[in-house]
Amino acid sequence: MQRSILFLGLTLLLLLVGLRSLDPGPVHSLRAGYFDFLQTLAPRPYRDLPVRVVDIDERALAEVGQWPWPRDTLAEMTDRVAGLGAAVIAYDVLFAEPDRYSPAELLRRPRIAAALGDGVEAAALERLDTDLAFAAALARAPVVLGLSLAREGAGAGADHLRAGLVQLGADPAAGLFPLTRTTPILPPLAEAATGIGGINVSPLSDPGRVRRVPLLWSAGDGVIASLGLEALRVALGETTLILRGLEEVEAAPSRLQMGGYDIPLTPAGEIWVRYRPDDPRLYVSAADVLGDDPDRLRPKIEGQIVLVGTSAAGLFDLRTSALGEVVPGVSIHAQIIEQILTDDYLVRNDLIAGLEIVALVILGLVTTVMLARTRPILALAGGGLAALGTVAASWFAFREAGLLVDASFPVIGGAVNFALLVAWRFVFTDRDKRRLRASFAQYLAPSVLSEMERSDYNIALGGELREVTVLFSDIRDFTVLSRETPVERLVPLLNGLFTDLSAEILREEGTIDKFIGDSVMAFWNAPLPVETHAMRAAMAALAMRRALAAFNARSGAAPIRIGVGLHTGPASVGNFGSEQRFSYSAIGDTVNLAARIEGSAKHVGADLLASGAVRAAAPGLAWLEAGALALKGVGGRTPVHVLVGDEGVARSDGFRRLQEAHGALLQALCDPAADPTAPLQSCTRLAARIDAPLAQVYARLPARRDDLLPDTTEA
Repeated sequence: MQRSILFLGLTLLLLLVGLRSLDPGPVHSLRAGYFDFLQTLAPRPYRDLPVRVVDIDERALAEVGQWPWPRDTLAEMTDRVAGLGAAVIAYDVLFAEPDRYSPAELLRRPRIAAALGDGVEAAALERLDTDLAFAAALARAPVVLGLSLAREGAGAGADHLRAGLVQLGADPAAGLFPLTRTTPILPPLAEAATGIGGINVSPLSDPGRVRRVPLLWSAGDGVIASLGLEALRVALGETTLILRGLEEVEAAPSRLQMGGYDIPLTPAGEIWVRYRPDDPRLYVSAADVLGDDPDRLRPKIEGQIVLVGTSAAGLFDLRTSALGEVVPGVSIHAQIIEQILTDDYLVRNDLIAGLEIVALVILGLVTTVMLARTRPILALAGGGLAALGTVAASWFAFREAGLLVDASFPVIGGAVNFALLVAWRFVFTDRDKRRLRASFAQYLAPSVLSEMERSDYNIALGGELREVTVLFSDIRDFTVLSRETPVERLVPLLNGLFTDLSAEILREEGTIDKFIGDSVMAFWNAPLPVETHAMRAAMAALAMRRALAAFNARSGAAPIRIGVGLHTGPASVGNFGSEQRFSYSAIGDTVNLAARIEGSAKHVGADLLASGAVRAAAPGLAWLEAGALALKGVGGRTPVHVLVGDEGVARSDGFRRLQEAHGALLQALCDPAADPTAPLQSCTRLAARIDAPLAQVYARLPARRDDLLPDTTEA
């Protein structure tokens, strides 16, 4: 056995090393996510550095007008920022076309020119040209304009770099990202600008989180600097950039030197952005710059590197940082400048990647050798300590030196190695209790299953009568969903949804009975007793609501809605089926009633609906009375209640006010002489402030007066 485990462990280790060397997309994404996690744990702190953003925000658009603004307005803003003492002004804005608001541009139109007869003299057109006015403002101040990588546009030329470039090494510029097409800058503006930089924070093929940003782009026979780098160069008055590459490797830039700054680069000429949380102190609204008293901004602008960009959602320049924040693209350029000014970099190179493979090998060897010679629990302890040491070393390297050392793949690789070896041992040596685990593992929480194994639970056929709480969940409008969604997408979509919903059921120690098409059935208090089982079932339903919202947010598909029904009562529980094939289930009127309540949730307009028995057993939760329903196959009417939220919601002032308004509404609906309009409006308004889908409940309640009247079906 030891030899087989050692052989298998070493084979798996070689496969993992090969996988890491190939570095496929999932491995790369895992590593990037781990680096994001490190930055989230220890982001760069905010410091008051000479960097500001003049933000074309929502307020500026509301006060000045919709974008694009006339160029004479931008000329005025440029003059004002320059007059306040800005060291440089950099526009994270494209100026590819003439100003459509320019009087000169209007007068050049054939129909307007024809209407004026002899037309307008060239000198007059020049005086009316707002583009020339903007160009004149640019010429009066140190200004950097931006150009953008584009799928269509002008060819990128070397004349955009307005500094000398010295290359040291084996042609390092050949390794930069190619910038073959750019959006052109209007010639008068380009000629007046002190510098020109690229505004892209990532290539067009990388629309996800912005982790690395090219500082230099390869453009035809030359190089284009990024907007932030060019703004810093102009502010410092530097005229030369030094690009260093690896001595023995062609097209491999490693460092960029500018003045006294030495910036580490990736082999593609990028900088790893070390983020800090977005801070409002970085921003100055463009509305304030163009306001009546701009001089009060002088302390914020004087001597600053000023970047002009937008945070307005409608202008589509919002990006996601490694911290998970959605920030204006211009703020990323600002953060890069801050990094360079503070010499605060993140570093990753081939040596670090090699150390990660060494860590993987060490972890794999530790788990393999220990698992071959000791019990799995000791091997797990040894491998866990080695994994903890790897993570600690990675954290220390990041925190103290800014080194990006990936601990995720070594740790996960070691865990995979351990798991597969334990599975191998399980196949050949650990065969006790496998029938029990095979029978129950699919629908019991791990903690419940472990308790059953310890108590040597009898899994013979048969059942017992026990009080249970039953949950039914069903996807709303599943027929439409299945018709509009291709099969190859529908199955993974359902599997992902059921995985998330099942996890919440198991977390509350529920037993998953079965999946029926688009439905899930689960119950509590069997096979093992569960205290407060009605409460646990209700909490699982609330957790399913949250899990569904998270699933919809990340799926990218049309939002899915579910309905949940809950009922508490006696049921027969046990293993049902044949001697060869059986399953653990619950049957009886309680199960049928729970299913009927789930189906009636559509009628009520609620997503979570429960019987009075569940509410009575879990009184501390947030409930709203929903009347009594006539359910198929059930004598009399069944009182039902909408589950709104947990105990925290129940204790909130907002829910208490809603409860009072809800009671008043029910009284008004039961009184034919009363007008329910006012209490209905009050309930609708209060419900909108609570994180629960209650709009349909109140939309349908006026049409459900019969459900609210006393039950007269029984003598």
